Amino acid sequence: MNSRFALLFASIVGLACTTALQTTHAQTIQPTGPVQQVHTGFEFTEGPAAMDDGTLYFTDIPNNAIHRLSADGKLSLLTDESNHSNGLWPLSNTKLLACEMDGAVVMHDLSSESPKRIVLADSFNGKRFNACNDLVVDNHGGLYFTDPQYRAPEPWPQTERCVYYLANFETDPQVNRLTGDIEAPNGIGLSPDGKTLYVIPSMQAEMLAYDVLEPGKIGPSRVLCKLKQPEGETSRGGDGMAIDVEGNLYITTHLGIQIFSPEGEARGIVAFPEIPANVTFGGPEFKTMYATARKSLYSVEMPIAGFREFPAN
Repeated sequence: MNSRFALLFASIVGLACTTALQTTHAQTIQPTGPVQQVHTGFEFTEGPAAMDDGTLYFTDIPNNAIHRLSADGKLSLLTDESNHSNGLWPLSNTKLLACEMDGAVVMHDLSSESPKRIVLADSFNGKRFNACNDLVVDNHGGLYFTDPQYRAPEPWPQTERCVYYLANFETDPQVNRLTGDIEAPNGIGLSPDGKTLYVIPSMQAEMLAYDVLEPGKIGPSRVLCKLKQPEGETSRGGDGMAIDVEGNLYITTHLGIQIFSPEGEARGIVAFPEIPANVTFGGPEFKTMYATARKSLYSVEMPIAGFREFPAN
């Protein structure tokens, strides 16, 4: 190799390495502000859901409560008879969906001073659900939800831990089971285009993705990504999830909120003082990431706005 060629080759390699480093740096998603504790003193917080008017709802499972945080920061109690509600979904400013771990998917009508609880589904094939956990609404009048074993009676009413689809939930609810047994299906979400369903198992490191063939019909599962593990562990799964407008996934784990691209590439971890259980976006520009983490509610500003996954039909 002559010296001129060697110099040219070295320049090309150097440029390639620099470009690769810049690309890697560009792909990292980091907070634009500090993690802040918004409220604490709960038992186990879950299910954050932000309304368009700035109100944030979240659950405290052991205390059987759903709390409401107004846009001006005032904390109040929506109900202390939530049937151990876990995941919530903001259908509109006056309609809040909830997965009750006591075995039902319900809607809270908030249009009056006395909210009304409406049961959308509480059984499949004549038996109650195990312990409905989390949900996501699509753009076709339906919703997907997970039904793992946590807080389920023994033996499990549904002998498998599955994902379900509830079609026409506001008019004529119809339930279909979409999967076989999954290792504790927990968080769930849809890609911004509605073509991919994500499921977050809690008892395996591999996070799952499914092609949405049509509303309520999905293809075979595939592994989207594998979570980074705490030291000494190999199969610690995730809990809740959120998605931003670019399709990145934010998955709550024992290490913090792990962020992955739609292709399953790791894009960073946001650490919290307590282990986060669930996550959502809110705030004026929808760039405030809220995390429910054990006894507290936290917030942190992020560079990319969250995606409002089909809040109304």
